[in-house]
Amino acid sequence: MKKAFSGAHGVYAVTNFWEHFSGEKEKAQAKNIAEAAKAAGVKHVIWSTLEDTRKLMEPGDTRMPMLQEKYRVPHFDAKAEADAYFSGLPVTYLVTSFYWDNLYMFKLAPTKGEDGVYSWTFPMGDAKMAGIAAEDIGKVAYGIFKAGDQYIGKRVGIVGENLTISEMGDKLSKGLGIGPVKYNAVDANTYRGFGFPGADEMGNMFQVYRDFEKQVVGARSTDVARQLNPQLQTFDQWVSKNKSRIPV
Repeated sequence: MKKAFSGAHGVYAVTNFWEHFSGEKEKAQAKNIAEAAKAAGVKHVIWSTLEDTRKLMEPGDTRMPMLQEKYRVPHFDAKAEADAYFSGLPVTYLVTSFYWDNLYMFKLAPTKGEDGVYSWTFPMGDAKMAGIAAEDIGKVAYGIFKAGDQYIGKRVGIVGENLTISEMGDKLSKGLGIGPVKYNAVDANTYRGFGFPGADEMGNMFQVYRDFEKQVVGARSTDVARQLNPQLQTFDQWVSKNKSRIPV
């Protein structure tokens, strides 16, 4: 990475928990990025991070299990811990939102049952979820670089749109022409027990979105995202653009 960063103006740093499912590996990757950026003397680092969900609950809170021994939501909490590695660098902490692209990347889109009805299942209740198109995050990062020193040392929370699962289902129904989408609102423990890889992690994540909706939504701004990226998409626009990718 030192070689890759050599001569670069800035570094936009993103780690992918889902390639290894390990909070510790994600932190190690972040540390390597920070040290390489420091060695290369780049002018600006944007670190794609998230909040530490453990700060939202007391240590003894039993509403959700601890994972990997010390995390509530490893891919949130590990990124938050890794913030410290970037201290002393000309850094902007970019707090992102749920990627709408997960609907096709993680097969989270509604599926058609034998009765012909489309449905999907989440432990979100009626809470709004902060979501964004993945490509818009990159465009925001570009906007931060273009702004120069203005965002160095700042935390910037971004979102495309805050929507309930029911609202997202209605928009998918219209945008994809698939008829009504039934929302199965299950308990978080039920979701964690589904057994697919990462079910416990995602169950905890959705529960944080649900139980701490005010804090999560409040930490992210559509106005700031649009100021940095004037092409910021709504969910309707994203669905229209990605029809062919969403498996229904």
